[in-house]
Amino acid sequence: MADRVKRIGFRGIGRENIRFALRAMVAQKLRSFLTLLGIVAGVATVIAMVSFVSGFNAAVTDSFSSFGTTLVQFQKYEPRFGGDGRLPEDQKRRRDLTIADAEALKLTATLAASVSQERYLRGPDAANLSIKTPEGQEANGPTFVGTNPDYAPSNNAFVQDGRFFVDADVTHASRTCVIGPQTAEALFGKRDPIGRPVLVNGNSFTVIGLLEKKGSFLGGDADNILLIPISTFDEMFPQVKNGGGDTIHIATVPKDPKRMYDMMDQEVAILRARRGLRANQPNDFAIFTSEAQLKTFQQITGGIAGAMILIAAIALLVGGVGVMNIMLVSVTERTREIGVRKALGATRKDIAMQFLVEAISLTGVGGAVGIALGLGIAMLVRLVFDFPAAAPLWSIALGFGVSTAIGLVFGLWPALKAASQDPIEALRYE
Repeated sequence: MADRVKRIGFRGIGRENIRFALRAMVAQKLRSFLTLLGIVAGVATVIAMVSFVSGFNAAVTDSFSSFGTTLVQFQKYEPRFGGDGRLPEDQKRRRDLTIADAEALKLTATLAASVSQERYLRGPDAANLSIKTPEGQEANGPTFVGTNPDYAPSNNAFVQDGRFFVDADVTHASRTCVIGPQTAEALFGKRDPIGRPVLVNGNSFTVIGLLEKKGSFLGGDADNILLIPISTFDEMFPQVKNGGGDTIHIATVPKDPKRMYDMMDQEVAILRARRGLRANQPNDFAIFTSEAQLKTFQQITGGIAGAMILIAAIALLVGGVGVMNIMLVSVTERTREIGVRKALGATRKDIAMQFLVEAISLTGVGGAVGIALGLGIAMLVRLVFDFPAAAPLWSIALGFGVSTAIGLVFGLWPALKAASQDPIEALRYE
């Protein structure tokens, strides 16, 4: 046997062991299939989960990037997700943010490049809003915003045709509007919207600008939007200005992107001074940054991924126990063969390597099948739901590496048990 090893070399023995392992799997198809189910399920879950999380994170990152990664926004209330919609008492007592607050930031926040005043129409007023052309073509519930010229740089929203608002539009409360691509298509189809009239609750506005396409963002469509000067908004909906909603939002971006947090600290100090807050009092306004919201979403997806990976780990553990069980059965069934090999000169290392390679080959095949299944699930979701699920190369390498490591760990005991067989007793085994 030793001469044979020298003749064909270690690599040849390794290839022979792999071929023998694959023949054994083919000979015991059902047993091998049942043994590998846990490995396949665990690896497929890991690959699919990583694909979904990577795709979601990429989509969210792109969405936030389209709105500006250095955006810092101030508003009256903290975000509310789910629940009964009722505000905490401390938030109910907050004073409104005002246009004067925004103008103070514009004047004294030396690190800010732009300060956008934004008022949004929500609730019953938004539900009863009518936006249509004189011919009767109606928009499908666009976001309705009153704002000023700084909205464009603050929100990374620029026109592809026409122009945005100028200071004169706000000063004179002009009946002009800027619309998103989806709103334009609903109202005018393929026609050029610039210069055309739009009726907002029966009031005639002229379209002066068409925004660049941005796509969907966190369940909403950023392209379905209609903007008017904030002064015109306040004339049409005085109830919103007078505390009938979430009051004004103030969106700002820094002159130097690297100094975003310095700008935010400067603006917070200005607002706190204007609102007469003492050093030991908390802010009575909410602060949002794109970066913080992005980190929040990534933490959520990371938690979901962690839970799924835990489930996958349990499946892999069960699969590993199954592999160890089938290898112990295999050692018992092949006791006489082990005795013959030892009688012909095979060493303990040769015997251990044979069964260890067989265990690793078994789990390696399971890992390959699991990777293929996980990639198939990701591709199906990508095609059916137009979701950017994509498995990074490191996840594929990790899936295959984990599956082979399981074969190594759980195949070690059966391999050592086979290697420790007494050749005389093994030859007597029936």
